[in-house]
Amino acid sequence: MERYARHLVLSEIGGPGQQKLKKASMLVVGAGGLGAPALLYLAAAGVGRLVVIDDDTVSLSNLQRQVIHTTAAIGQPKTESAGAFVAALNPHVAFEGINARITADNALELVSGVDVVIDGSDNFSTRYLVSDACALAGIPLVTAALGRFDATVTTLRPHEKAANGTPNPTYRCLFPEPPPAGTVPTCAEAGILGALAGIAGSLVALEAIRAVTGFGDGLVGRLLMIDAKSMRFETLAYGWDPDNPLTGTHPTIKDLSRHQR
Repeated sequence: MERYARHLVLSEIGGPGQQKLKKASMLVVGAGGLGAPALLYLAAAGVGRLVVIDDDTVSLSNLQRQVIHTTAAIGQPKTESAGAFVAALNPHVAFEGINARITADNALELVSGVDVVIDGSDNFSTRYLVSDACALAGIPLVTAALGRFDATVTTLRPHEKAANGTPNPTYRCLFPEPPPAGTVPTCAEAGILGALAGIAGSLVALEAIRAVTGFGDGLVGRLLMIDAKSMRFETLAYGWDPDNPLTGTHPTIKDLSRHQR
């Protein structure tokens, strides 16, 4: 009770909400710029089980923004470093690290075993794979992306309907197609503001906590856009596209075969 006292006195969370967090299971895709701060706050919030999948190792250049990793962890698998951090922060959280990539072969099994998925990946192919898998499995997804000085966050629940009776939108309703290969520079090529990753990752954690406890209005059908240069936060509303290939009127995506390599 002392550990979660500041949650318990919030009427919107309280004891029932904290118990929901304790019973919740979440999958975090990527323990990097977005996943690291998200894991920090999810563990602190008392999420009962955290599953993290990442096949990368900690490097010195990560430490500018990936705040759960330390200098001593350089060279370690990120899942191992993340697990040590979570255990030190909150030993009551069950942690499972998977040192691998999420693929078309394992995605449905991974997302189906949790209550909420958080996508902190850094490439479009993984974002589309994870969003398609979550839609097919009927699992809520919080997804975010980082630019040099900008970030976006949204929540996807296409397995549910909006208040007007239409289905909630999918990732493909918002972004029908990924940009052509090579048109978006990588983090290593373009750079990134470290503290921005912390802001976006914290918002991702907030959305995941909201998805479990149910308080307030989340980002379903809304894209939160952060501009760190001008310190502006704007929200873009978007809706279900009947022509989207996943949950449209004539869906063509019924499995993850198109993601096979």
